[in-house]
Amino acid sequence: MLYKWLFEFSDVFSFFNIFRYITFRSFIAFFSSFLACVIIGPYFIRRLVEKQVRQTIRDDGPESHLKKAGTPTMGGAFVLLSVLIATVCWVDLTNPLVWAALTCTFGFGFIGYWDDWLKVSKKNTKGLSGKFRLFWEFLLSALAIGYLLHSGNIDSIVNVPFLKNLTFDLGWGYVLFASLVIVGCANAVNLTDGLDGLAIFPIIVCAGTFMLFSYVAGHSEIAQYLNIPHMSGA
Repeated sequence: MLYKWLFEFSDVFSFFNIFRYITFRSFIAFFSSFLACVIIGPYFIRRLVEKQVRQTIRDDGPESHLKKAGTPTMGGAFVLLSVLIATVCWVDLTNPLVWAALTCTFGFGFIGYWDDWLKVSKKNTKGLSGKFRLFWEFLLSALAIGYLLHSGNIDSIVNVPFLKNLTFDLGWGYVLFASLVIVGCANAVNLTDGLDGLAIFPIIVCAGTFMLFSYVAGHSEIAQYLNIPHMSGA
């Protein structure tokens, strides 16, 4: 919400009008997260090493991955911290869509933290059971999507991209569909990460993809041309 406070000075200094533009806030949010990583990262990693919070490598992966045993784990907490800093500063926290995204992101992050903690404390690769993780992931996703649907912030219509006038109204079945998409996307990263515990590259790929999707959905003309639902402020 820092940008709203800065925007109040636009009556005195016209320069502060720049904070009303989503493109600029997206740009500066990236650098806020980047600076958080640069400044806090070394200390965070040192603490993980000192506490001996180290990754246990699965023995059914490629042999080249076995040399990564002992790499500090629980780095997801650091990623979430950088996201939180940028969100508090540059995102509209009065938007229900933002809170739904934060609920899923940090809820899944807590599940991942719990899983990592069990792996570190028991020195094995099992952690939480798959069924237990999926139950809580689907529950969080369903609650977030159900609230947005009930409050009218989203609708239950699914558009098929690039195909004009091909839509499906799923009704409350949209909760199950959207939950499946959210959990599936999250676990696509999780499964890729699962071999050696180094998730940052899959995160970069997925974050970049979602950034592109958000820009397309948030741009009214591009969204209309591609037959993608326009989400103002995405």
